[in-house]
Amino acid sequence: MVRALQKLAAAGAVVLAAVSLQPTTTASAAPAPVVGGTRAAQGEFPWMVRLSMGCGGSLISPQVVLTAAHCVSGSGNNTGITATAGVVDLQSGSAIKVRSTKVLQAPGYNGKGKDWALIKLASPITSLPNLKLAETTAYNTGTFTVAGWGAAREGGAQQRYLLKANVPFVSDASCQSAYGSDLVPGEEICAGYSQGGTDTCQGDSGGPMFRKDNAGAWVQVGIVSWGEGCARAGYPGVYTEVSTFAAAIKSAAATL
Repeated sequence: MVRALQKLAAAGAVVLAAVSLQPTTTASAAPAPVVGGTRAAQGEFPWMVRLSMGCGGSLISPQVVLTAAHCVSGSGNNTGITATAGVVDLQSGSAIKVRSTKVLQAPGYNGKGKDWALIKLASPITSLPNLKLAETTAYNTGTFTVAGWGAAREGGAQQRYLLKANVPFVSDASCQSAYGSDLVPGEEICAGYSQGGTDTCQGDSGGPMFRKDNAGAWVQVGIVSWGEGCARAGYPGVYTEVSTFAAAIKSAAATL
C-alpha cells in the first residue's frame, strides 16, 4: 500500500515512501513524450532540501529541516544525514551541503499517521528563505504544488533535477473511498486527479506540498507520505496534514 522502497543509509535502515511527478493527459491529448513533471527553475522553491537517505524536506528555519517520520529511524543524535540545498540540479557545484546533528521523529509515530520528523543541521543555512507552515485549515483546499527529486514514474529512478507539478485537493470522503481505514483523516490530507497521471512517487517522501496564502507567500500544507503506487487513477497521494501538527512541530523545533 505504501509507496516505499528500502534503502540502507548511514543512519541505518530506513523506509522511504515517495512521489513521482507526472504530467496529466486528457482524452483528446496524446501521451506526453517525456514522463515527469516540469523542471523547477533555479530559485523557484529555495527552501527545498534533498536528504542523503533518499527523501525530500523543507527548510522551516535556518537550521531545521522538516521531513517525514518514515524517512528516519528514530530520534537522537545523528550525524549520518547530508542535506543538499540551494539548487535544483543535485550535481551543481554551488549546492549547499550540511550534515545533520540530531533527528526528532514525531512522538507516537507507529507507521500510521503522525508522519513528520525534524532534522537539525550542523550549521544554519542563512542564505535561503524558510517555508512557512500552515497553522490553520484555511489553506487545506484548492490546488497545491508538489516538488521533488524522486522517481518520474512508478518504479523509476531518482531524478537529478527538481521536478514540480500541481495537484488538486481531494476530500477525506473521496480519499477514504480509495483507502478505507488506512487513511487517518484528522492527520492526513489527500491530493490528486481522479484520472491519475500526476502524483508524487519513490524518493519524494518528506518533501512539502504547498500553495500560496492570502498574502501571496508560499505556505506548507502537507508532507509527502504515502499512496497506492504512483499516479494511479482513483488513488490520490496522501500527505501529512501540516496544520494538525504545526504547533507540535514548532515546539519540537525549538527544543533541537
